[in-house]
Amino acid sequence: MKQQPFTIKASFRPSGDQPKAVKSLVKGLGNGLEHQVLLGVTGSGKTFTVANVIEEIGKPTLVIAHNKTLAAQLAQEYREFFPDAAVHYFVSYYDYYQPEAYLPVTDTYIEKEAQINEEIERLRHATTQALLTRRDVIVVASVSAIYGLGSPVEYEKVHARIEVKSKLTRTDLIRKLVSIYFERTTADLQPGLFRARGNTVEIMPTNEKVIYRIIFESNSITSIEKIDAITRAIEEELKVFFLFPARHFVTPEDERLRAVQDIKTELAKQLKKLESRGSLLEAERLKRRTNYDVAMIKEIGYCNGIENYSRHFDGRSAGEPPHTLLSYFPHTKDGKPDFLTVIDESHVTVPQLNGMYAGDRSRKEMLVEHGFRLPSAVDNRPLQFEEFEERVGQVIYTTATPGPYEREKAENTVEQIIRPTGLVDPHISIKPVVENGTYKGQVGDFIEDATGEVRKGNRVIATTLTKKMAEDLADYLKEQDVKAEYLHSDIKTIDRIDILTRFRKGEFDCLVGVNLLREGLDLPEVTFIGILDADKEGFLRSETALIQIIGRAARNVNGRVTLYADEVTKSMQSAIDETNRRRVLQLAYNKKHKVTPKTIKKKIHDITDQLRTEHAKTVDTLLAVDKKRYEKNPKKVIAEKRKAMDEAVKILDFETAAIIRDEIKALIGK
Repeated sequence: MKQQPFTIKASFRPSGDQPKAVKSLVKGLGNGLEHQVLLGVTGSGKTFTVANVIEEIGKPTLVIAHNKTLAAQLAQEYREFFPDAAVHYFVSYYDYYQPEAYLPVTDTYIEKEAQINEEIERLRHATTQALLTRRDVIVVASVSAIYGLGSPVEYEKVHARIEVKSKLTRTDLIRKLVSIYFERTTADLQPGLFRARGNTVEIMPTNEKVIYRIIFESNSITSIEKIDAITRAIEEELKVFFLFPARHFVTPEDERLRAVQDIKTELAKQLKKLESRGSLLEAERLKRRTNYDVAMIKEIGYCNGIENYSRHFDGRSAGEPPHTLLSYFPHTKDGKPDFLTVIDESHVTVPQLNGMYAGDRSRKEMLVEHGFRLPSAVDNRPLQFEEFEERVGQVIYTTATPGPYEREKAENTVEQIIRPTGLVDPHISIKPVVENGTYKGQVGDFIEDATGEVRKGNRVIATTLTKKMAEDLADYLKEQDVKAEYLHSDIKTIDRIDILTRFRKGEFDCLVGVNLLREGLDLPEVTFIGILDADKEGFLRSETALIQIIGRAARNVNGRVTLYADEVTKSMQSAIDETNRRRVLQLAYNKKHKVTPKTIKKKIHDITDQLRTEHAKTVDTLLAVDKKRYEKNPKKVIAEKRKAMDEAVKILDFETAAIIRDEIKALIGK
């Protein structure tokens, strides 16, 4: 069954319930089962189990997580298990995203606004290029995997082969680079940029932070050098390398002309429709905007919002689904998916995948109705859930609490209750907010317990019902001399990951959050969790939610949870009963096999590091060296730095100049 080696490199082998889980899942895949569930409790090593399944079947694998934070954590874990494979991270490249929308009640048009993280965009290109060039690929993605991406056929078709001794002039190469959307610059090289000096062209591809220097003589390439982007040291000399387009939406010239004509035809039809119903303002608005976009596409091959015309560029029919990341994964000759899909924390991820299409369509239809977009804009969309199901082939759902969809679809459910570490589900206590008619105060009680744990060097978590409550509680804890930070969905992706890393390192002791804390966050340093308002029945205090929250304390031998409640709800009782059932099974296993429970020991990785640019890393390295010198004699150090920056500019070394410039800014700001 194995097609290509994925080799796990770990100091441990499957144990506890893991061996039987791996065997059952691999057998199910071999028998052609489409839907399997790995029902694994928190801390039982579901990721390691899946890694062993991947090693056994040898297929490219897509792992879908429901948020960027969890996706980053999973990507790091899979990289540790498979250091020789291509493990990639594919999430939305927006740090901030406000979609285009129109609110007719207030006649308010909201223009699309986005802050693009260039490093995440680079990782997206690295993902698609790996999928097109090798088989040992694991992609950990968010739900952005089901959004339109551009045709993999066109993306691969127009890649450039650059080879020593090939008959290619410097001018020809520059034209080729422009045709695949690389931009020329005279300053710092960033992914997707190139610069030409004399008989040399330097390119930074979209998938890696290195520079390729191509040197010409007469009408041919004499050498190709791969250069470190920061030190400028030559890493190796190459005979050939392949360069993929700088954008995922790629259209050949003839197809572009056809698409422009199709857009004009659709515009004429829609204008006629709007004018016939008396919507003259909407017609004029649509005409002006579309004609401007068409002019930009004809002139430079691109316009802002070009993805809204993707149906025309792809040659798709109305209603036909777009290409997505799934299109880049391998397929058999008869078109069937030839890869494995793992849906992590499926009880949350599946509903999220299911809800993407409807919300997007509602917003687009409003824009079309009021003349902001052509009707074809609705086909720039995420996949419908049924379309997603058709495109993923065999699926393994991993969760501690399967949802209705997984329970209905599962052809094989594998229960993974026993933890190899011997860890037992945490002890649960219930504390009333009001006792004997007197208000005790859940916050005061939580602080008392939390400070006791902090004195022992441990970490604690508090969960609230709203973002505002999380922020207020974090502020109050700080006033009470408890080092605390809040965490919720309004915080940017990289900042969320950074907060979790600092929490694990012990830079603060208490993490306060809402439901974002429930799913898959691996925090073995946490010994105590306080669930505030546990008896407020609802989504955040359902049986599933409570089990997930309780599970956050199951990675530490001293883990315990307090439910603050004046009554025991049905959800609370179910969560307590299930936790106690699991405790009994684990304790029996520990007794039989003479296992002494041990807290999970896990390296603390700064998983934001992969999202930071080499430029920023170099600035930080210099700061570490120069900070002490600056504190002793700031004027002298700044003078030296400014002189070095000026000298770099004189020899046109703009990268070094920019690094020194940013170091000066950081030093002065400290």
